[in-house]
Amino acid sequence: MAGEPQADCLFCKIVSGEVPATVVRETDTTVAFRDINPQAPTHILVIPKVHYPDAASLAAAEPQVAADVLGGAGAVAVDEKLVETGYRVVFNTGSGAGQTVFHAHAHVLGGRGLNWPPG
Repeated sequence: MAGEPQADCLFCKIVSGEVPATVVRETDTTVAFRDINPQAPTHILVIPKVHYPDAASLAAAEPQVAADVLGGAGAVAVDEKLVETGYRVVFNTGSGAGQTVFHAHAHVLGGRGLNWPPG
């Protein structure tokens, strides 16, 4: 059921503490941790503690939690000192866009120049 932890979801297992992660920030509704396959010098994922497969379904069902994820991304950028040099927040949706874990999450990327268009 949407919003409920999924037994086969890596990010739900990180939220529960079953799978370790390098957590850099945690709130009542979100967890932020370093990506194990970083695509930039700073690459942190911000996830909601509730399970939704992508950002759009999270925003439709729980808009305040979606806002918390985005606010968490901004807080991570401040904590990691990315604000002055710039950073990118990315939500991949679907396998064709590169989503590999189907639990809504934001990528916070920074620490190097980020060209446009990406990829």
